[in-house]
Amino acid sequence: MTEEQGAAGGGDGGLGERERAVLAVERRSWPGPGAKERAVREGLGLSPTRYYQLLNALLDDPRALAHDPVTVNRLRRVREEKRQRR
Repeated sequence: MTEEQGAAGGGDGGLGERERAVLAVERRSWPGPGAKERAVREGLGLSPTRYYQLLNALLDDPRALAHDPVTVNRLRRVREEKRQRR
C-alpha cells in the first residue's frame, strides 16, 4: 500500500466506513436465523445479496486484512472450504 492510499483512508488501513461496518457485522455472533440479515438491512441499508458481494470483495482486499486479520482470515478459510466442497 502506498502512503497516498493510507492517507486517503484516514489512517485506518484505507477502508471506508461501509467496509469497516461490513467487517464489524462479521465479527459479531448472531442469536438466530434472520438476525444478521435484518441488521444488514436496517443498519447498513443493504440487501443481503449486495452485502455478501461487498464482503466477498473485501476478503480479497489487503486493506481489509490489515484492518481485521482475524476476521478476514477466518472468512477466507470458510470461503475456501465451501469452494472445495463444490
